[in-house]
Amino acid sequence: MATVNFRLRSNANKHVSIKVRITLGRDKADLELNTGFSINPNDWNDNKQRPILSSTKNRPTETKEAGEKFDEHQKFKQDLFEDLDKLESYLFKEQNKDLGQSVLIDSFWLKSKIIECFNRVEKTDTGILTNYIQDIIDNASTRKVKIKGGYKIGISKSRENSFESTKNILKEYQTKKIKKQIHFIDIDETFIDKFTNWLLKTKKYATNTASKHIANIKTVSIEAERKGKIQVNPYAKHIVIFTESDEDRFIQTLSFDELETIRTTELTSEAYNNARKWILLGCEFGQRGQDLMNITKENVRYKGGFLYLDIIQQKTKKPVTIPIIAPHVVDIIENSFPYKISTQKLNLYIKKVCEIAKIEVMTEGKIYDSKTKRKELKFYEKHKLMTTHSFRRSFCSNYYKKIATPILMAISGHQKESVFLKYINEPEDKDDNADLFRKLYEDLNKKPKMVLLPNGTND
Repeated sequence: MATVNFRLRSNANKHVSIKVRITLGRDKADLELNTGFSINPNDWNDNKQRPILSSTKNRPTETKEAGEKFDEHQKFKQDLFEDLDKLESYLFKEQNKDLGQSVLIDSFWLKSKIIECFNRVEKTDTGILTNYIQDIIDNASTRKVKIKGGYKIGISKSRENSFESTKNILKEYQTKKIKKQIHFIDIDETFIDKFTNWLLKTKKYATNTASKHIANIKTVSIEAERKGKIQVNPYAKHIVIFTESDEDRFIQTLSFDELETIRTTELTSEAYNNARKWILLGCEFGQRGQDLMNITKENVRYKGGFLYLDIIQQKTKKPVTIPIIAPHVVDIIENSFPYKISTQKLNLYIKKVCEIAKIEVMTEGKIYDSKTKRKELKFYEKHKLMTTHSFRRSFCSNYYKKIATPILMAISGHQKESVFLKYINEPEDKDDNADLFRKLYEDLNKKPKMVLLPNGTND
């Protein structure tokens, strides 16, 4: 059975560190670390492994100052006595629990338990990467964020969640892989290579998921260095951010023909009929799922007999106006506006609606496998791959080269044409704008044809 003991580092006539020693049993190395506490050896009982608590009978009475000094010293020893009792009890409890879960009991484990026992999360030590990220999360609502034309206050919830995810995966890497905390000075090329390899090979993350964690590390490293109070490895700002190659991207969209099939398919379920309306609206409006589901009738206005949709995109805070033209979309907006449901439920209903509509051509894509806990790349019936994210891509893909790209980008919220083209998996066509300009120029300069009428008419 494991034992927990305390001892002093030395017998010098001054305050010395108190160490905790855990004996794990036969064939296992003992663990010993500083507790973070210290005491004068004259106040320590080696046999009881605790501070010596003096009797109040020994309290000096010569002066008030001497009595107060005695009381203060007694309180120090009493508090230390209780802290060591607390640590001993905590280590026994955590050791039994973790051994039952096959957790490795080593010096890194012991250090983390000492910190946990006294809630010594070193938040002031922002040189530790996870602590710095935690500070970003704690102050997410008041952080200044640079935007075009100035700054705004507060980072988005999705950005906050991204930092939270990176912090958690770094903590797992510290605990299970390297057995130590990561400081900014540790972020060299070797660390990034090993961490990336662990994300891709051990955790089996998708390339883009791993890339986002690496990008977050680079972002906070650059910020920490700019503030000038933390020593950051010079390599950190040169970290190369990778993404999956174009051939690894699988774009799932619904064509105009497939959308017409969905529109005309007979559905008896109210929930499926509601989901169909969101599919038809989403593929005409070209917005992210979160923005789409926040649309209400209050976003719709009439002008000159036409309908317009006004929204502010949550991710970019950009105001966008979308013309509502397609007759079936106008009908939905005016006569049967869909009710709001969660994105999770909508994703389930979308797949069912598309299945009923026989959107089943075998398509390559990724679906989460509950056994491997990863997305598996295979050929699936297309309806199984449909999500709310397919709406925006369908809009961009269906109208590409039919509507000027800058107009599509203004509606979808893309900032760069290169990003837009990658989004829909289309190569850059340098003749596109030239051909469009030529067509518009010809239309602009068309002259009305002269019609010769026969003599003797009254026209």
